[in-house]
Amino acid sequence: MDYKKNAYKLLNDWKGNDYIFGMGVLDQLGKEAAKYGKKALVVCNQTYMMPILERALTYLKEAGVEVCGGNVAPDAKPNAPREDVYRLVTYILQFKPDCIVAIGGGSTIDACKCASALATLGAEVTPEVDHYFGTGVVTKELANTGKKLVPVIAVETSASSGAHLTKYSNITDPVIGQKKLIVDEAVVPATSLFDYEVTASMPISVTIDGALDAIAHTFEVYCGAKGDKLALCEDLAVTAINLCAENAKKLVIDPKDLEAREAIGLATDLGGYAIMVGGTSGSHLTSFSLVDLVGHGTACGIMNPYYAILYSKAIQPQLKVVGKIFKDSGYTDADIDSLEGRALAEAVASAMISYGKSINAPTTLGELKGFGEKYIERALSAAKDPQLKMKLQNMPTPMTTEDVDVYMEPVLRASVNGDFSLIKEMPLK
Repeated sequence: MDYKKNAYKLLNDWKGNDYIFGMGVLDQLGKEAAKYGKKALVVCNQTYMMPILERALTYLKEAGVEVCGGNVAPDAKPNAPREDVYRLVTYILQFKPDCIVAIGGGSTIDACKCASALATLGAEVTPEVDHYFGTGVVTKELANTGKKLVPVIAVETSASSGAHLTKYSNITDPVIGQKKLIVDEAVVPATSLFDYEVTASMPISVTIDGALDAIAHTFEVYCGAKGDKLALCEDLAVTAINLCAENAKKLVIDPKDLEAREAIGLATDLGGYAIMVGGTSGSHLTSFSLVDLVGHGTACGIMNPYYAILYSKAIQPQLKVVGKIFKDSGYTDADIDSLEGRALAEAVASAMISYGKSINAPTTLGELKGFGEKYIERALSAAKDPQLKMKLQNMPTPMTTEDVDVYMEPVLRASVNGDFSLIKEMPLK
C-alpha cells in the first residue's frame, strides 16, 4: 500500500476544506485569516521561528490583515504553562482581535485554544483555568452565556501532537509539574494549516518526539476501539505506524529529507485524527506526570510497550496487526503469527523498544536525567484525579481508581528498568 497516499485520503475525507496541509502551503495563510476579519493576534516564537514568522506576516499583510498592536505576542513555553495562558488572555482582552493566529507547535496552539476560552468566558463564569478542565465544560458555559470563542487559526510548524486538529488543550501547572487537559469540541481550531516543509527547520529531537506521539495516539486509540469505529482506527494506526517505522530513522540520518518529513507530518496528523475518533489511555496519562523530564511523545513512546503487556488480554488482534508492521520493518525476528497471549504482547513490546532505540529515543524511565521515586508517586496520584478519569475509562479494559495501585504501579516499576516480569495483565471484565 502507498501509505502516504492513503494518509492524504484519510485526512481529506475527514477535514475537507477546513484543513490546509501538504508541501508548500504556508502562503495560503493570509486569505484564510482574512475570512475572519482585518485584525489578528499573532502568537509565535521570535527567535528560531523568525524565518517562518516573517513569511507568515508577509502573507497576512498581502491579504489586508493587520497584526494587533503592530507586534507579535510571545509564544507559550513547552507544555503550555498556565501562566502563559493567562498572559495571552490579557492580549486578547486588550486588542479584541477578529482571530488568533497561533504559529508553532502543540504548546503554543494549546495555550491559544485555552486562552480564547478564558478570554471569552472569564468575566461571566470564572477566569480560573481549573474550572474548564475535563470534558465538555467550555461547550456548556458557552451555551449558558450565549458567547462565542475568538476563532483560532492553528499554523502547525512541527510534526508533533496534532493540537491544530483536535478538541484537546493540554495545560501544565509548573509548580506541581502536572499536566491537565480540556477536552471539548468547542476548542477545535476554526481553521488549521500545516506546511510539512517548515518542519525541516525544527530540531530532529522534536520530530522524533512527534513520530513517537503519532504511534502513541493511533496505537492507544486502536487498542480501545470497538464496534463501528474499529475499522477506521485500524486504518489510521496501520498507516501512521508504517509511515513512522519507515521514515523516522531516515531523518536521524538526514534531518533535511523532505519526503521523510512529509511522511512524519502525515503520521502525526493521523494521530490527531485518531484522538478525535477515540481516546488515549495509560501512556498519555503517565506522560502528564513527566512534563519536566522529557517531551510528551517520547514519554508516551517509553510507556506504550509496558502498557501493551498490561492490556494484553484485551488487545490480541491489535497486537497481531501492529506486531507484523514492526516485524516487516525489521524491528523483531519473532514469529508474530504463531504467538499469542502474553508472549505476543512481550514480543510486540520488545519490537517497540527496538524501534525506539533505532531512533535514539530513551526506552526506560530510568534513562531520564532527574527521574526518581517522586515521579512514580506523582503519576499514581494523577491517575486518581477525577479530572483525568477519562484516561482510565479509555483503557481497553477500563480501570478504576481502586485498580491503580494494583495494576498501574507495576507498569511504572517495570518501565524504570525494562523488567516485563513485574507487570500484571489486566483481567477482562
